[in-house]
Amino acid sequence: DAGDNVPGVPGIGEKTAVKIIQQYKTVEAAIAESENIKPKKASENLKNFSEQARLSRTLVEIDTDVPINFDFENMKADRPYSEEAYGMFKKLGFKSMLERVKTDSNSDKTQILILKDKTDTENFINKLKNETSYIIISENNKISGVALAGKDFGAWVETNEKFTDKDLAEAVKPFFEGEVNKIAHNGKDDIAVLRKYGITLNNMTFDTAIAAYVLNPMKDSYNYDDISAEFLDEICQSEEEILGKGKSKISLFDLSVENRAEFAAKQAVINYRAKYVMEKRLEENGQIDLYRNIEMPLIFVLADMEKYGIKADKNILTEYRERLEKDIEKTANEIYDMAGEEFNINSPKQLGVILFEKMGLRGGKKTKTGYSTAAEVLEGLKHENPIVEKILYYRQIAKLKSTYADGLLAVINESDSRIYSTFNQTITATGRISSTEPNLQNIPIRMEMGKAIRKVFIPKDGYVFIDADYSQIELRILAHMSGDEKLIEAYNSSADIHRATAAEVFNTPIDEVTPLQRSNAKAVNFGIIYGMSSFGLSQDLSITPKEAKAYIEKYFASYPDIKAFIDGLVESAKKKGYSVTMFNRRREIPELSSSNFMQRSF
Repeated sequence: DAGDNVPGVPGIGEKTAVKIIQQYKTVEAAIAESENIKPKKASENLKNFSEQARLSRTLVEIDTDVPINFDFENMKADRPYSEEAYGMFKKLGFKSMLERVKTDSNSDKTQILILKDKTDTENFINKLKNETSYIIISENNKISGVALAGKDFGAWVETNEKFTDKDLAEAVKPFFEGEVNKIAHNGKDDIAVLRKYGITLNNMTFDTAIAAYVLNPMKDSYNYDDISAEFLDEICQSEEEILGKGKSKISLFDLSVENRAEFAAKQAVINYRAKYVMEKRLEENGQIDLYRNIEMPLIFVLADMEKYGIKADKNILTEYRERLEKDIEKTANEIYDMAGEEFNINSPKQLGVILFEKMGLRGGKKTKTGYSTAAEVLEGLKHENPIVEKILYYRQIAKLKSTYADGLLAVINESDSRIYSTFNQTITATGRISSTEPNLQNIPIRMEMGKAIRKVFIPKDGYVFIDADYSQIELRILAHMSGDEKLIEAYNSSADIHRATAAEVFNTPIDEVTPLQRSNAKAVNFGIIYGMSSFGLSQDLSITPKEAKAYIEKYFASYPDIKAFIDGLVESAKKKGYSVTMFNRRREIPELSSSNFMQRSF
């Protein structure tokens, strides 16, 4: 066992060792009979390494004859019920062990006022003058409770048999539409819930989930317990700890009314207190403008996008699916003809056998489950045999059918023929938004059959779609941030930027630049921004790495400020552990200080 530093005998693995011990019963007996052991290599090695075999036997023996001078009673470990143990377990993520160390002192003693009805709620709201944090609890898309918190109070109001969700919404409407500044947590979801009751969320001036994301975009979650730990240095029970998870998860309304009130109001209290810590950190990081002027307004934009959705023509989508089905069938038959037999094209194992055994294509990489037929493998083989091109096309149209034709048909709202996606603001580490259920951000455009799917989306009557794009936005940002005078001059003179670069790199008058030179310069322009190596550029341009290296060196000689700018970014990120955008959005890059050379280089 190498892990325990037991050397064993070279060339004798677990299976051979088991057979030897089963036959000869002991290590000593096996050594004595080593001449007769098979295979021959095991026989020779056991003979040559007999002392190592004896040592290994000694190392694994448990010595039971040890003098013990202590009382077993004194060794009993009591369960560590303490605030410190709870905090440490929470910090280390030992979720399943938290119950073992929980004490009464783990629960916050904030006094929570329980509001019983509409009159109670309206009277309480009328007294609110200062900034207030809130939490909306909803079940089955209906408001079931609202918690409010300020500097020295927490309050909770919930529905009951006599106080419906509509009654509750009417009671809290003056608060949500009023002038008091509100601290939210995932306010976009609240906007959607309140809209169903005809309530407009006004003066939502802070969102703790968005602030936590701006301050640390690398985290997986921004729940109230995460916020409490990170910004208040306080450990509190998570929703999962209180309500459970999966099939065993209980409803909030399975708890007592006091525990329900504490659960919701505590979240509001945490968000209220954390807001001031977050605001201070945003200012220290120079991120307050990013937060206030980009992220906060975006909440309302995304909420509107989710509200309106996008109209889809079900008939066009159905026709599109039928076209795909016919194309899939036709392409499959063409593949069968080329292969000389029918097989499951979607089975990598069967496809590998056809391509690399029956048809004899070179470059097959065999894995434990068969030949690899991954996209990059097939891309490298498509010039060897026309069947490969057909298979790649088959995969593309099969993906279009399953993901888009079938997928979108399943989510068209029957009542208004619209598709409603969810837009996520706190998922990516780079500040981009993402779209889920369904993903409307990756509708294909490159292949003709993919483009056709865009005709499914239609504007409502009296409206048109506007399609807009920035022109060479990455290079413009590079010119702006690096301050390189030559690149800025090329833009200001309305020059073709790729032609201007070609003229610089290839020492050619701008009006004599060939289409190939322009194309190569374009590859260099965009490759440079993303740190492309000479090897990567050589692959893209089908030239030698030496030629590619010369291109890059000429580029940096032509645009010296870009070289200094890019090198400066790398040095800054190494030093600080993060990179920043021109709006001071941070991206932590801890891999830069990794002890692994390959990870640092990557």
